[in-house]
Parts: sequence; C-alpha cells; structure tokens
Amino acid sequence: MDLKGKKILIVDDEEDLCEILQYNLRNEGYITETAHSAEEALKKPLGEFDLILLDVMMGQISGFKLADMMRKEMNIETPVIFLTVKNSENDILTGFSLGADDYITKPFSINELTARVKAVLKRSGGEKKANAPAIKFGDFELDTSKKRLIIHNKKIELTKKEYEILKLLVDNPGKIFSRDEILNRVWGKEVIVTDRTVDVNITRLRGKLGKYSSSIKNKSGYGYYFEWN
Repeated sequence: MDLKGKKILIVDDEEDLCEILQYNLRNEGYITETAHSAEEALKKPLGEFDLILLDVMMGQISGFKLADMMRKEMNIETPVIFLTVKNSENDILTGFSLGADDYITKPFSINELTARVKAVLKRSGGEKKANAPAIKFGDFELDTSKKRLIIHNKKIELTKKEYEILKLLVDNPGKIFSRDEILNRVWGKEVIVTDRTVDVNITRLRGKLGKYSSSIKNKSGYGYYFEWN
C-alpha cells in the first residue's frame, strides 16, 4: 500500500520537536502541517487529515481534551497517535479510551515513530474516513444529509445559499475565503451577483446563529472564515 502523500498534523507545544518530526515525515513522503497548541489545531480542518500526532500535555486544552472534543462533539474520526511523557498504565488506558489508535511515550526514536505511523495508516486503510453526515460541536449540528442546521435541539431555517455558505466555512475552519471565492463556490455562473450579495447573506446568517454568530469572522481586506468559539 502506497502511503506517500498522506496528510499528517503534528500538534505539540515543543516547536523544535515539531520541526524534527515534520522534516523526517516529509522525507518519508508525507504531507505535514504543525500546530503548537490545541487551540491552533482547532482552527484547522481536522477531518481532512489522515493522521494526527497529538501531544498530551499542552496549555489550556490538553491533548486528551482535544481528542475527546473531536470524537464526541465534532464527530471527527481521524486516527490519533498520542505523544507524551505520561507513561503510567492509567494514562495509557485513558488515551485508548478516548479513541487513540496508538500511544508513544517520550523520548522515542524517529524510526519507532515512523514505523508506528505506517502501521496506523495501514490499519485505517491509508485513507480518510468518509465525511460524517453531520458536523457537530457542542449543541451545534449541521446535518449535511438533510441540509439543515440544528442549534440547541431547534431547527434553524436557512436559505439554500445561507446553508451553502455556512457549510463551506464550517468545513474549512480557520481558512479565509474572499468574497470572490465564496461567490464562485456558492453561486457559480448561475447568476450575476456582486460582492455585496455575500455580505448580505453573511449578515442574515449571523442573525440566525445565535451564540455562534461570532464564529463567522471577517479579516478586513481578505474575507470571511469560521472559528469555533
């Protein structure tokens, strides 16, 4: 099975270690990205990676907490390998109970890490799992099969364009989309519309999202992006 080109996210607050892992994994043919905190990782499309290497002991959100959020709140099943100095039996059991696919204690050799990465990717078929029928975070649920939004068990009525804008942003947390990009993705060539059309739809959409309205953010001069509050 050819695993080259698989996407791996390295989440660790030790920047030097991230650089070492990134260098060696790229030499193995993988595409890698890094995040130096769980908060930074949450801004990335976690479901699009084939594997996440996740440090346990980080700032406000630990690796254990991030994995728990991914599995229970965000419905993301991307394989996870924990990297940690915590090596008690209880810590290891905690890691596996949170859905970890492997657990490597520091310090470790690069050869050991790359061997375990290959093993996990092979077990998972070397491919990303199919997109979940719903995107969940807390009491927010975007049901992609029924094309509907539910917040706090209440269905929120969205127009077709509002839904498509929201799905585009939620599918790519942290990624900035210009107005032109949103127009091309959502409207295509079906009608001639202006940049202002995007702003109007975003304003209406924010008005329907309640406590999640501030999750749709704007970077002046660049465009819109989504970030979980």
